[in-house]
Amino acid sequence: MKSSAMKTHSSRTDTWWALFFLGPWLVGFLVFTLGPMVASLWFSVTRYTLPAAPVFVGFDNYVKLFIADPRFLSSLGVTFLYAAVTVPAALILGFALAYFLNLKIPLARFWRTLYYMPAVVTPVITGTLFVGLFDPRHGLVNYLLAQAGVMGPDWLLDPRYAMYAVMLISLWGVGGGMIIYLAGLQSISTELYEAAELDGASRAHRLWTITLPLMSSIIFYNLVVGIIGTFQLFTQVWVLTKGGPDNSTEVFNIYLYKTAFEYQNMGYASAQAWVLFLLILGLTALIFKSSSSWVYYENEVKG
Repeated sequence: MKSSAMKTHSSRTDTWWALFFLGPWLVGFLVFTLGPMVASLWFSVTRYTLPAAPVFVGFDNYVKLFIADPRFLSSLGVTFLYAAVTVPAALILGFALAYFLNLKIPLARFWRTLYYMPAVVTPVITGTLFVGLFDPRHGLVNYLLAQAGVMGPDWLLDPRYAMYAVMLISLWGVGGGMIIYLAGLQSISTELYEAAELDGASRAHRLWTITLPLMSSIIFYNLVVGIIGTFQLFTQVWVLTKGGPDNSTEVFNIYLYKTAFEYQNMGYASAQAWVLFLLILGLTALIFKSSSSWVYYENEVKG
């Protein structure tokens, strides 16, 4: 009985110590994450335009989003276009860089560092840098085009080119994905490549039958992270164009920000935020659902 009581006391002590150390995180989660989420869910079903008090309107905000707000659909279309181009491009370019930097080339560490550095630069600095580079009169990009006899466009000032300029700038930071790919490539046993080479497999065949299957889980991870990051895009576009010109670069989060903090319509902005949350959740669920048909897990095969 005494031993049992001591074990119970020890278990309670461990529980209290665990709660003590988890306390700051729990308070932060409740106050800064869960609390605002619950509040925004309530605001999303109200008419809440500052400084007036919120008034319950049911699902009117959600109905308006999809039926009576062409700007919402436009921002959604711009976001999907951005995702459709940049996510596959970042996956392919990041993997290609990692593949070649994994080869035995001179100054390999230098090149890896060089390509990774843009990934750690903040979006504000990146945006400010490229505003200068894409300046139609004094920017380096149009200067180099002029030297080649090509008249460069007004990159960030022309609705026809602004979104493509934003896409190109976003690919400047593919080094983050490249590092993850590189770690995965270096974990593949060289014995597999040596055995395939002895069987007469070409480099392309080894890439298709060994490298890509063994890297599929990392490709899956970068795909999920890329989709989520794309639909949370804000800072870089805000610094570059603020959604202009003519809303050609107004991605979803730019419109949401303007609705909340420029138009002071917090109820409508909260509805937009929950649509964004459900959209990201749905796309992520689809990717996870599809992963069983193309992602290779070695431990599952062994089991």
